[in-house]
Amino acid sequence: MTETYDVVLDRIVDGEHATLLLEADDRVVDEFVIDIERVPDPGRHEGAVFRATVADDSLLSLSYRPDETTARKKQAQDRLDQLSRPLSDDESCRFGPS
Repeated sequence: MTETYDVVLDRIVDGEHATLLLEADDRVVDEFVIDIERVPDPGRHEGAVFRATVADDSLLSLSYRPDETTARKKQAQDRLDQLSRPLSDDESCRFGPS
């Protein structure tokens, strides 16, 4: 059976292998380690997002999704920014002495 997945390049090992995390329903469901040469040039970096076709536990195709990569990077940065901002007076009162 052929299936498609969103895939994130998690890490590059020794400059030769890419670890790809397959996602379904916003969670990781599988992992592939492939030769870095199989990864499209523009997506040869950690955090790159792809669309993959998989059949019989084999990766058939990998298509780089630059817009989704940018959107996820922005979303992650927004979360970090939100976590690193100082609490407002109202928020700090909730966590202060009772």
